[in-house]
Amino acid sequence: MAEQVKLIGAGDLFMTRRIAEDGYEGLEEMRELILQHDIRFVNLEMTFHNEEGFPAAVSGGTWAMTDPVMLDDVLRMGFNLFNTANNHTGDYGTGGVLGTIRHLKERNMVFAGSGKNLGEASQAAYLETRSARVALIGVSASLSQEDRAGGQSDLLLGRPGLNPMRKVVRFHVDPEHYRMAEELSKVTHVNDQKAYSIKNGYTPPYPEGVLPFGSEGLFVLDTENYVETLPNKEDEARILSEIREARKQADIVILSYHCHTFRDGDTTLPARFTETFARECIDAGAQVFMGHGPHELQGIEKYHGGIIFYSIGNFLFETETVAKQPYDAFINKKMPLDTRVGSYMDERSKNGTVGYGTLKNIWRAVMPSVTFMDNEVSEVRLYPILLGQEKPRSQKGLPYLSHDVETLEYLAELSKPYGTEIEIAGDVGVIL
Repeated sequence: MAEQVKLIGAGDLFMTRRIAEDGYEGLEEMRELILQHDIRFVNLEMTFHNEEGFPAAVSGGTWAMTDPVMLDDVLRMGFNLFNTANNHTGDYGTGGVLGTIRHLKERNMVFAGSGKNLGEASQAAYLETRSARVALIGVSASLSQEDRAGGQSDLLLGRPGLNPMRKVVRFHVDPEHYRMAEELSKVTHVNDQKAYSIKNGYTPPYPEGVLPFGSEGLFVLDTENYVETLPNKEDEARILSEIREARKQADIVILSYHCHTFRDGDTTLPARFTETFARECIDAGAQVFMGHGPHELQGIEKYHGGIIFYSIGNFLFETETVAKQPYDAFINKKMPLDTRVGSYMDERSKNGTVGYGTLKNIWRAVMPSVTFMDNEVSEVRLYPILLGQEKPRSQKGLPYLSHDVETLEYLAELSKPYGTEIEIAGDVGVIL
């Protein structure tokens, strides 16, 4: 008899408020749906600790820290599998990374994507279900250099952090624009430090027709103008190796991928290196590539028996009610250091007239449900959710099933370039 296993996924959870004791309208319906599944995944885009780390000089946008008791509310929603690799992992440095890990482990939560060193951050986490063993590998392509976990040497311990998937950026330009880049390099002296390093033998010279420009990437002499993005080879090899290992040790392998990078100025289009990497992950043995990060929906691709969700959008989004922000936040906005968070958020959003609060696509998303038969993807169902864009700051961001056909139609259009057809059956999207 064929074994059936069901996965449901949720996107970015940025949680700063407790869920009321008696819940909220829509919670029970959503929780009931979540609990119908064996595998119940969500991305924890938040650090959970009591100031157990120092604020990093640069955050993922908002310094994300909340009371670890919020994890009890996350569990109350029904989730049992968690990603911790994203652009907020390092908001409170290595102390915040380790504090979050400690609070997750105290609750026996199965998570992947961060660890006390690179080996631990890179390894798969395993969830035991009634009919299948499930492996989760957590990866972030949006990060600062300080967020990366470091490996151990014979003499020194590794560095706590996240499992990185860095990218290589190459700006292909025609001869006219290449000459412009060369001229800019000369008049700005942006490459002087690199030239000095090359001269002294510390850095290998660049090949003919390749010009660095500071730290922003490489200009490549070509016949046309376009931006090429590629996966970092070191990160790519490490992650794909872990997928292959997980495929030997588990029945179902999920790759959780966090990335804010988009293509050609269009937030609905994943970067080219993301498409390349996603397909490599499926070919290496992952059945599901669960993308999130841009805070809005991107298309879905069926590929070699697997399913790629380039971005499933937000799940719970309470960025404006974070309890505290550090010195750097106020200095960056040229605000007095005794500014309270509410005033800071008013200034950042120009009293609600700019930013995420004004963008419709930030506040609609889907929860994909994937059915596996004998550990192969057999059906995908898409449940649309809304997050209350119209509500005041004090209530905005809580998810509920919207039964919203418009969201499904929108996602169907985004998925067409990948050859994916989404059939709308009532208020649910179906991919066969």
